[in-house]
Amino acid sequence: MNKCLARHLLVTCLALILCILIFELTALDMQIQQLLYNQGSHQWWWDKQEFWARLLFYDGIKVVLLVFFLSLLLMFVVSFIKHAIKPLQPGLLIVMLSMLSVPATVGLLKATTNMACPVNLLQFGGKVEHVPLFSAYPADKRPAAPQKCFPAGHASGGFSLLALIFLMPTDRARQWAIVGALSLGWLMGGYKMLIGDHFLSHTLVSMLLSWGICCLNAALVYRFYPAPTNLWKLPESKSIQNDAPPLPANSYQA
Repeated sequence: MNKCLARHLLVTCLALILCILIFELTALDMQIQQLLYNQGSHQWWWDKQEFWARLLFYDGIKVVLLVFFLSLLLMFVVSFIKHAIKPLQPGLLIVMLSMLSVPATVGLLKATTNMACPVNLLQFGGKVEHVPLFSAYPADKRPAAPQKCFPAGHASGGFSLLALIFLMPTDRARQWAIVGALSLGWLMGGYKMLIGDHFLSHTLVSMLLSWGICCLNAALVYRFYPAPTNLWKLPESKSIQNDAPPLPANSYQA
């Protein structure tokens, strides 16, 4: 595996462990969520049934992500015909793999962690006892149905776009990709917090998992495509002979 990717994976794993420990050993999640819930009216900061908010921050974003994925897929197919965009193939593959594998992995974890959403907890008018990640429900308080709330699934769709860093050709473009993906992920995750569907830790863990999976996808793709000598920079233009034709915008030195 590329050393740069290996370093990112190591740091991400450490950050993930630290994040889980902090929220497991403190009441930070509950304290933050209580700020978003009105105990008097028993209402969350944002009503889940509000049509325009749901359309914009939930259903609408899902449609946009689907259209974006199909556009990338079309571009990948065309790249086998149009040689000018063929250098984009590894980046396109990494982004598409991430858009599929990040939500799938988070969904698998949601189905196995058995953690309840805030809206379902006794503290917020629900019927389920709050139990930390590594604890079991008391025998007499075990919920009738499995709880599927950790990590945050909706936000993972936005965070999967962190893989765009492997497609962008310049440092500035990569910076915008990071800002855009994080903004979208937190917009999606923030909305779910405001309607009582997730704790802060759920979205943080989803973000860290997403970046780790993006790096793993990049490592996989670079086993079949020439990996760039520096993942975050293109070859300097001065290294190209004056009489040589310019490289495509996203081409790398092997």
